[in-house]
Amino acid sequence: MAESNYEAGFPTEIVEEGQGKFLVPKLKAFVKSPSDYAPSKAPVFYNPIMELNRDMAVLALQTYQRTVNHDISACEPLTGCGIRGIRFAVEVDGVKKVVVNDISERSCQIAKQNVRMNGVEKKVAVKHEDANLLLSKHSAPHKRFDAVDVDPFGSPVHYVDSAVRALRNRGLLALTATDMAPLCGVHPKACIRKYGGKPLRTEYCHELAVRLLAGCLATMAAKHEVGIKVVFSHNADHYVRVYATVEYGAKKVYETLKNMGYVLHCFKCFHRESLAGLSAIGHSGKCSECGSKLSAGGPMWLGKLFDKNFCELMEIEAGHAKFRHEKRIEKTVALAKNEIDMPVGYFVIDKLCDALSLPVPSVKRVIEALRKEGFQTSPTCFNPKGVKTDASAAKMRELLQRMMNAESKNLI
Repeated sequence: MAESNYEAGFPTEIVEEGQGKFLVPKLKAFVKSPSDYAPSKAPVFYNPIMELNRDMAVLALQTYQRTVNHDISACEPLTGCGIRGIRFAVEVDGVKKVVVNDISERSCQIAKQNVRMNGVEKKVAVKHEDANLLLSKHSAPHKRFDAVDVDPFGSPVHYVDSAVRALRNRGLLALTATDMAPLCGVHPKACIRKYGGKPLRTEYCHELAVRLLAGCLATMAAKHEVGIKVVFSHNADHYVRVYATVEYGAKKVYETLKNMGYVLHCFKCFHRESLAGLSAIGHSGKCSECGSKLSAGGPMWLGKLFDKNFCELMEIEAGHAKFRHEKRIEKTVALAKNEIDMPVGYFVIDKLCDALSLPVPSVKRVIEALRKEGFQTSPTCFNPKGVKTDASAAKMRELLQRMMNAESKNLI
């Protein structure tokens, strides 16, 4: 890091990220107590922890550009310091134009300085407008973008409608949601209000958070006769992220809505099942394994959260790129590719073993045991202790009990 000669009117420094250098607020100068969240205290929003998010965004956009195989335009309507949009221009081959925007005048000034520092004046335009207004101005057929990346502080739902309208047919939309408390079931009423679906506070809540976000996108896009296809998703730290391509036409919308439905969960025995359709009416509401009452979450996206071809291309592109979080990115993409065809939800081994008062075996050992018995299984990118499988909750409990008994005999 280095001090900057640019007079922003507040403490700044220069940081390196990806292949660029950026002027950012000196966050230490705005922390007055240990509980302060520095990015929100600074005059211009900058969160260094989101570098992984931006790395993934660069990788996903490069992958998307390879799939369409033509020059593309991109928009970042909530840019802050301009880092993400400038990195698109610097690091992604085939990007002809990037529009970055912020309603904050100070943010725009910093973003313009960063555009100059990275020599991308001909590619990157900095706008100072309300995000929805900017996106709406680009909703006409010949003004739309190939890609829109919505990365807010909080929920992205306020911008989904205008973002969908600002995308060309077969364009790429990326959404970040950082309001994990509603999405993970801590504040269910807030989730229903924002995302139109009821969350479940389960051990696999991070996957359900992605599905609620994707489901919200699907239903909002449907109003504009736009269908979606989720090509990649992940969670990290304090957020979830969804990448989806859009396609115009009522037929595509009907195909999309077939992926909506409910997740039914038993909090007594860990049983879970999916119920396709936009209504849970007709289900008994009782657990098929223990007879307890099932809790319903949704409506949400029950379809695939990853596309095989997109993941394979991401792996290839990741091998060519240089990111600070390279190992973590490669692991996330590899895990995602392996769980594409797995059922909704996953078992967290720690949680199951705690409920059964059993010692906790490694994820690797559990996966090996499941495969020996003929079940489909894989680790998951949503939780390092999670196991995806088509085995029932009853089978998982039985398997863990047998593993413990076998281990006890070996110790005697």
